[in-house]
Amino acid sequence: MSVAGFLAYAGLAMARDQSRTAAAIATERDVLTELFAMRRQLGWAGSNLNQATKILNSGGDVPRLAHVLADVHRAADAVRTAADKVANRQAGEAP
Repeated sequence: MSVAGFLAYAGLAMARDQSRTAAAIATERDVLTELFAMRRQLGWAGSNLNQATKILNSGGDVPRLAHVLADVHRAADAVRTAADKVANRQAGEAP
């Protein structure tokens, strides 16, 4: 499942669950809002990485590319971890 698909699924599942408190829903809504924001930022990072790739393919140099790639990988892992936690809560598993 794509990240966008997961976020849509999780949002709809939250809306259907009538047994949770308003505080629990608000907390998860905040988490989903942050996940959407992180997804947008990763999209922008991906666009920047595409530009760096174009420069490299043209024979140019991209200083600190390894550092930037490591940062993007860490951010993507953080998004994946957060999404997994939300998915586990949606499935009724322990966080």
